[in-house]
Amino acid sequence: MKKQFSLLLAMVLMFGFSAIAGNVTKEKFKVYGNCGMCEKTIEKAVKNVDGVKKANWNQKTKMMEITFDAEKTNIEAIHQAIADVGYDTENATAKDEVYEALHSCCKYDRPER
Repeated sequence: MKKQFSLLLAMVLMFGFSAIAGNVTKEKFKVYGNCGMCEKTIEKAVKNVDGVKKANWNQKTKMMEITFDAEKTNIEAIHQAIADVGYDTENATAKDEVYEALHSCCKYDRPER
């Protein structure tokens, strides 16, 4: 009986934690930028998207690593949030006027589209 109770408890906890975690997805993609100010702006934009759990942009490699709940957001919305603050990604392009408003040190070489 004790063994059955332990098994039942383990199953309940496992399903409970799965429900809490939602549909956690990890992605990695390129975001153009230059400096620490870029890093703060890019990461803040991503973290403000509902469902994003973690966001880390590497200034040297230009790679963004994110963890998000796919039931609350999607990768397209995340790319767009970054473009909305002036930074191009692999899948979204910032509007020219937003890019031009960036601080001079943040004006990266834009990829050809």
